Amino acid sequence: MVRQLSGILRPVGGTERRAFRWMLILLALLALAVVVAVFAISTGPSNVGPDKVVLILLSKVPVLGDQIAKTWSPGDESIVLVIRLPRVLLGLLVGASLGLAGVTAQGIFKNPMADPYILGISSGAAMGASLVILVGVSAGLLAYGIVGGAFAGALLGAFIVFNIARTHNKFPVETLLLSGIAVSAFFSAVTYFLMYVSGHKLNQIVFWVMGALWNASWEDVLILAPFLLVGAGVIYAFARDLNLMLLGEESAAHLGTDVAKVKTVLLVASSLLAAAAVSVSGIIGFVGLIIPHMMRLILGPDHRVLIPASLLAGAMFLTLADTFARMVMQPTEMPVGIVTAVIGAPFFIYLLARKKRKVTG
Repeated sequence: MVRQLSGILRPVGGTERRAFRWMLILLALLALAVVVAVFAISTGPSNVGPDKVVLILLSKVPVLGDQIAKTWSPGDESIVLVIRLPRVLLGLLVGASLGLAGVTAQGIFKNPMADPYILGISSGAAMGASLVILVGVSAGLLAYGIVGGAFAGALLGAFIVFNIARTHNKFPVETLLLSGIAVSAFFSAVTYFLMYVSGHKLNQIVFWVMGALWNASWEDVLILAPFLLVGAGVIYAFARDLNLMLLGEESAAHLGTDVAKVKTVLLVASSLLAAAAVSVSGIIGFVGLIIPHMMRLILGPDHRVLIPASLLAGAMFLTLADTFARMVMQPTEMPVGIVTAVIGAPFFIYLLARKKRKVTG
């Protein structure tokens, strides 16, 4: 225990050299995210090369844009700035939000299988958003009403799951997963009922259930960005507390961490991120399960590195998944939620199988 504690309280990686290495890795992930974004923007039925995409984007930068000769057509500029850029930016934001929500849930419960999708948060958010669509609000407030409804549903789902699973202030893995599955099934049933009685609003609700980015707009980007910025700041502020909680809640409390407060704040923050993401994209599962787990295998358990790495990797993963979804069945598009489920479900089974092997010896 002493060795674990000294390792986790040292600077990231334990030495200045390792801290520098983590910084290089994060910078590399950031650069790779930019490359992925340019690739996604340039990929589509209408070919706009990566070099042309970069020039179009740079042409909108003040001062610098005046120095760039315009060698592209108005059609290319419209494709990049109006159609593809908001979709790619939204994919980056949604992926980052889900990656952050996942790493937070896994840190709170010290469980690599914790995820907003599995724990009922996403299905609760989808139910809340569907209810707002069915009841209806004024057109100007619809987007924000959906965010509010999704957030309320996410908090309701989290509250129910965690209270069912809690045993003497602990959250056994089995009861947590079973509670999440049961609550998700209930919220899904409510959502299906809302679809059944929705009439002409059926298409809007189906959008949330399937999980897709094909209706992405600049308004969606502006809605989600503040949630991600605030949520990421709050979560990162508790990175050290998450590290201490890895040693056990009693040890963390002895070292000055208010465990109950940390759990409450982080639960609200992760629910907020999941709700905001669902409100603009629908249910997209397993991003928060896969990405934090993979980053933990590569970078280790220190949340001061794991949090920003999960943010960047989640953004890249969903952007690439959406690019595949819109290209694989041209001229139609596959909902990206299907792609992430096809990848994530086997990964979840793998985690369960590995845990079973550990239990059975």
